[in-house]
Amino acid sequence: MPRPNCDDFRSLFVNDTPLMDMRAPVEFEQGAFPTSVSRPLMTNDERAAVGTCYKNKGQQEAIKLGHQLVNGDVKAARVAQWKAFFEANPNGYLYCFRGGLRSQITQQWLKEAGIDFPYINGGYKALRRFLIETIEDVAKQPSMVVAGNTGSGKTIMVNELTCGIDLEGAAHHRGSSFGRFVTPQRTQIAFENDLAVQMLKKQDRGVTQFIYEDEGKSIGRVMVPLSLQAAMKEAPIAVIDDPMDVRLARLLDDYVITMQRDYVAQYGEEQGWQLFAEYLEKGMFNIRKRLGLERYQEILDAQQHAVKVMQSTGSVAEHEAWLAPLLEQYYDPMYTYQLSKKADRIVFRGDYQTVKAWFEAQ
Repeated sequence: MPRPNCDDFRSLFVNDTPLMDMRAPVEFEQGAFPTSVSRPLMTNDERAAVGTCYKNKGQQEAIKLGHQLVNGDVKAARVAQWKAFFEANPNGYLYCFRGGLRSQITQQWLKEAGIDFPYINGGYKALRRFLIETIEDVAKQPSMVVAGNTGSGKTIMVNELTCGIDLEGAAHHRGSSFGRFVTPQRTQIAFENDLAVQMLKKQDRGVTQFIYEDEGKSIGRVMVPLSLQAAMKEAPIAVIDDPMDVRLARLLDDYVITMQRDYVAQYGEEQGWQLFAEYLEKGMFNIRKRLGLERYQEILDAQQHAVKVMQSTGSVAEHEAWLAPLLEQYYDPMYTYQLSKKADRIVFRGDYQTVKAWFEAQ
């Protein structure tokens, strides 16, 4: 694939252009872009030392210290990493925080190794600003919201619809007490970056009206951008009314079958089962006060029994004994109350396929 122009940020993200992040690991961990890979010029300690030197002695001394810290075999090893990235991604770019010294030094060292690898003008800061502005712009576009009780398949629907935006996918969290995945949730910055790239790709396909899943202010530990929160509070709502057995089957797949499989795949049989059981127990613990301690203990006992049966026999049928009361006594009443406050914005109701067909006809 040809390399997009380095100033055409939209094309960079729409085309999933590989990006090599020269910032220190701590900067990368705070948030990066979906196609970026950390190949830092300096470690966290090296960056801290150079930063201190810059404050105390100025830029020239800081640059001098940087060259002393990254020299010889250390320098050779890092250049080799950068070369390998370029050879695997010849259409890529490198960037540092502002497109300044770190980008220029990296580019120069690569040139000395016979590679001309361009960097992003303005660096991470310019790319990040562009993505924030994208979210603000899209929030002004016409939108609709898909709602429905827990297990209605709202996330599945936004992924099936051409104009759907998957907020939970961007957050890497399903938005409930049992919503986390085996791998850690994204940071706020990474969530917003991923969300904006989703939006850019939809716009590139001609989408001008967007559909979001009904969410609160937060999804796990990340906050939905304020501009998007405001837009969703005004948007028309279509509600999925699926029967209990259909919703139970979805929750069983999401919370039990998929999570057990993923934990075992990530951690091995013994530890995977242990962490899976802890995940379910933690989900219950998080809502114990809202359930009331007596009801909490009853549902928890049923859950723990179901895990033991599943581990010994492979049967998942026992999980319905705690999932059904969790829906009937906790999630459904809570969501029904929340939806009643939005009743004036509800424009359509039906089962999953009916609501999906209605959205597609809009």
